[in-house]
Amino acid sequence: MPATDSLTARFEEFLVFRSTGKPSPATVKAYQQDFDAIASRLADMAGTSVGELACTVVDKDRMRGAFAGYAESHSAASIRRCWSTWNTLCDYLFTADIILANPMSAVLRPKIPKTVPKSFDNNAVQRLMEALMEPDEANARAWQERDFAIILTALLTGCRLSELVVMNIGDLRDTDDTGRVKAIMVHGKGNKQRVLTAEAGLVDVLTGYLESRLVRFPGAAKRRSSPTASPWHRLRATDPLFVGPDGERITGPTIQYRVERAYRRAGINGQRAKGALVHQLRHTFATSLADSDVNVYTLMRLLGHESMTTTQRYTQGAGKETRAAAATNPVYGMISTL
Repeated sequence: MPATDSLTARFEEFLVFRSTGKPSPATVKAYQQDFDAIASRLADMAGTSVGELACTVVDKDRMRGAFAGYAESHSAASIRRCWSTWNTLCDYLFTADIILANPMSAVLRPKIPKTVPKSFDNNAVQRLMEALMEPDEANARAWQERDFAIILTALLTGCRLSELVVMNIGDLRDTDDTGRVKAIMVHGKGNKQRVLTAEAGLVDVLTGYLESRLVRFPGAAKRRSSPTASPWHRLRATDPLFVGPDGERITGPTIQYRVERAYRRAGINGQRAKGALVHQLRHTFATSLADSDVNVYTLMRLLGHESMTTTQRYTQGAGKETRAAAATNPVYGMISTL
């Protein structure tokens, strides 16, 4: 076991301290990787092992040297993430009176490039909607109603891929007696939740998809449900909203594949950003609302961003309430013409 005044021991205490915030396994793994990367360089500089490093090595000059070595073989994004990990760790060490000051302000990090996210224009979205309305006869595993529902949900809510995968039927609740407008409880990054709205056009498409699902998987309905009841009532609240060809919760790769296939059928695959599939729909959602003068605070809430800087890439416009903002999305108008 490392000595209690060792850097490794203090890092282990730091992980315990952070555990009350319920970080995801991926975040904890990233903390460990970032610690190991810099600690190994500090150890090389000190001529010792990582386990023997004392917290006194955490000073301005050594941290600059360690990060300079790290930067030679890592991308700007990795450097920013590693810097953030060590900045948080050093804040903890300083607050615990283990080091005299946090030296990370003296360590340079790459600036985040100020790029405007690429989105589809209205013509591309119209072509995508039209392609989704046509049967994909060349694909035996195609499910037209489901693919349309997934893509439209992403376009009209801005949900991330991970949020679409974990969404359950019970996450959509009626906002009035008609059942044609629903509030969506979105389970976002870092276990954070936000509430979005599915207006009537989107709910109608989702309802059609659920009806087709009950035809494909009649055994999925609740035993005592009436065949004439709404599919929202025939399925369980804990059932996944989107399912794969086996009737089980859909996977991220399946969604990405279906989205890319839809782009290719619509002839717009070349217009997306490299690597962006569902995220291209999220960018399109945000850009559409920004063009409708939705203010940055409202858009920040809709997208589930923690940093206003991230949202400001889309808009600096004037404000509206969240539901009113989402309802201005031009894709709603396109649905009524199909």
